Amino acid sequence: MSAIGIIGVGNIGGAIAKGLVKHGNIKAEDIHISRRNKKRLQSFQEKGFSCHDDNISLLEKSDMIIVAVLPGQAKDVFEGLAPALQKGRHTIVSGISATSIDDINQWVQSKVPVVRITPNTAIEFGESMTCIAGTDPVAESMVDDVFSKMGTTMVIQEKLMPAAIILAACGIAFFLRFIRADTQGGIQIGFNAEQAGKIAAQTAKGAAEILLSTGNHPEREIDKVTTPMGITITGLNEMEHYGLSSALIKGIIASHSGIRELK
Repeated sequence: MSAIGIIGVGNIGGAIAKGLVKHGNIKAEDIHISRRNKKRLQSFQEKGFSCHDDNISLLEKSDMIIVAVLPGQAKDVFEGLAPALQKGRHTIVSGISATSIDDINQWVQSKVPVVRITPNTAIEFGESMTCIAGTDPVAESMVDDVFSKMGTTMVIQEKLMPAAIILAACGIAFFLRFIRADTQGGIQIGFNAEQAGKIAAQTAKGAAEILLSTGNHPEREIDKVTTPMGITITGLNEMEHYGLSSALIKGIIASHSGIRELK
């Protein structure tokens, strides 16, 4: 694998860097990273990552450039990279929400292939759901190969990227909030916090694995654990009376509507 550069090692960029080492069969020294706040790079330097004071020196050492900065920083970052990009060598991989391939092509003067990704923070643990969109099939395939080692990937149309951000990236927080609520309920009925948290997290993981392994609709699996006048259906109906499904759907739609405000 050629050297990889990551510009912006915040929560998601840092998770990608760690995931590449743990699951991508890439040495830390072959991952070149930079960040505007250079003090935040110390922990990565101690782990053997190649840290850079500027993006151009990172570019010179890397072939695939993963950019994970805030949307408001995107234009300056890409325009700064443009003069040093080499056609036939570099590939831009953007993890920036609300920044289109057309935007990036304009800023980098269409010198190199551009691929968009929407990973989530589970990528550090090899369990990301990463959606991928590009206009260059070769570059798209190369990015898919890298990120498929750190979870599940799906190639989609770019017009679906905002929806993918909400469902896959923001979705981590949505499910974590549900697990937290499940944990709090477990504490109230008798478990301590550690016990309840472990039971809730493993049960959520098990539920997801059932769907991923069988491909079944969730309701089909729900039917298997709900019996007439049983305690499971009683609990589910009570949750629905208080708007469980409606609240989640409304939250997803509200987040999706907010993407346009990020530019």
